Amino acid sequence: MNTIIDAAFSRTRVVIMALVMILSVGTFAYISIPKEANPEVPLPLVYVSTGLDGISPTDAERLLLEPMETEFGGIEDLQKMSSEATEGFASVQLEFTAGGDIDEALDKVREAADRVESELPDDARDLTITEINTALFPIITVVLSGPVPERTLNTLSDNVQEQLEGLPGVLEVDIGGKRTEFLEVLIDPTVFQTYNLSFDEVIGQLQRNNRLIAAGAIETGGGRIVLKVPGLIEGVEDVMNMPIKVRGDAVVTFGDVATVRRTFDDPTSFARIDGQPALSLEVKKRSGANIIETVADVQSMIDELRIDWPDTVQVTYLQDQSEQVKTLLSDLEANVIAAVILVMIVIVFALGLRSAILVGLAIPGAFLAGVTALWMMEYTMNIVVLFSLILVVGMLVDGAIVTVELADRRLQEGASNKEAYAYAAKRMAWPIIASTA
Repeated sequence: MNTIIDAAFSRTRVVIMALVMILSVGTFAYISIPKEANPEVPLPLVYVSTGLDGISPTDAERLLLEPMETEFGGIEDLQKMSSEATEGFASVQLEFTAGGDIDEALDKVREAADRVESELPDDARDLTITEINTALFPIITVVLSGPVPERTLNTLSDNVQEQLEGLPGVLEVDIGGKRTEFLEVLIDPTVFQTYNLSFDEVIGQLQRNNRLIAAGAIETGGGRIVLKVPGLIEGVEDVMNMPIKVRGDAVVTFGDVATVRRTFDDPTSFARIDGQPALSLEVKKRSGANIIETVADVQSMIDELRIDWPDTVQVTYLQDQSEQVKTLLSDLEANVIAAVILVMIVIVFALGLRSAILVGLAIPGAFLAGVTALWMMEYTMNIVVLFSLILVVGMLVDGAIVTVELADRRLQEGASNKEAYAYAAKRMAWPIIASTA
C-alpha cells in the first residue's frame, strides 16, 4: 500500500487526470445505467396449469391433478408442491430449493410435462408452464375506459398492445378484462326438419370448412411454388355464404337458414372506472431496460394514439413503478448533496477550507466510482443499490475526515504538505480499508 501511495504522490498530474476521468465516466454511467424499482431476483417457483371444459373440481383432481402430481413429485430438488383443482381447471405450483439453478429446474419441469401430457385426457388443454420472476411483473398499468361500445374498446386495446410491444424496452403487454369475440350461428329447430338436417351435420360442415389445407408444392424451372387450399373462416360473410345443403342445382347456405352474428363469450369478471366499462393493459419491460425511459416511451406512445380516439375514451395510469424509482433517485441525489454541503460547512469551521474541499470531493468521487463498477458489471440501479449507497454516506465521510485531520496535525507540527498527506494516507490506509470492509 505504501508503494501505491508513494507512486500517487510522485505523479500528481496522473492522479488529477484519473480523478477527473472517474467523475466524468461516473456521471455518464449514472445517466446510462438501467434503472428499475426492484432487482431481478430469480424465485425458485414454477407454475403449471391445464384445463378441461365442463368437468367438476372432483373430476379435475382425478383426471388432471393426480397424473401431474405423480410425475412432478419425482423431480430432483423439489422442496414443496401445492395443487389446486376447480371447475374445468387444475394447477400445480412447484417450489425448488432456494439458491439452486432455476434454469435447470425449469428444464426438468418441461421434460416431466412432456411425459404427463400423454396421461391427460385428449380434450385437455396443453400444459402451460410459467416461471415466477419478479422481472416479469408489470411496471405500469394503462386503463382505457369510457362510455363507448365494448367492441370499440377492444379494438383500441388491441391497437395499443401492438404499438407498445414494438417499443424497444417493452417485453409484452397483457390485456385484462377483455372478452373473447366469436361468431354465433343461430338456427331455428324447424329448419332441421324442413331440410332433413341433423345437428352433427351442421357442426361437421363448419369444422370441415374452417381449415387451411396444405396441398403440397410444384417444382418448376423457375422455383418451387407452395400450394394451399384456403378455408379459414375470417368473417361473417364467410359463414353466410357457406353451403349447408346441395340438392341438384339448388344450394342452401347458412345465410338462408341461420342468423350469424358477432358476439362475445360470457363475462367472468367486470372492470369499471367511475361507472364506465374499462380494459387494462399491463406493460412488462425487458430485462435490463431502463424503467424510467420505458414508462416515458409508453406514455408518449399513448399520447400519440389518443389523437385518433373518441373524446369519451379516458386513459388512467396505475401502479407506475417509475415514480418510485424517481423518488429514490432524487432522495439519493439530495442525500449526497446535503452530505457534501453539511460536511464542508463543519470541516471549514474545524479544519479549514482546504480540508473541507478534500472531504467534499471524496463523497461524489466514491459514489460515481461505485456506479461505474455497477454499470460495467451490467447491474441495474434499483431500490437495493440506492438504499446501500445512501447507507454508506457516513462511512465515506468518516474515512476522509480522519485522514485529513491527521494530515492537518502533521502540518501543524511543521511537516510539508506532501509529507503530511503522504504520512496520513499511509498511516490510515489499512484501518480505513478494514473498517469499511
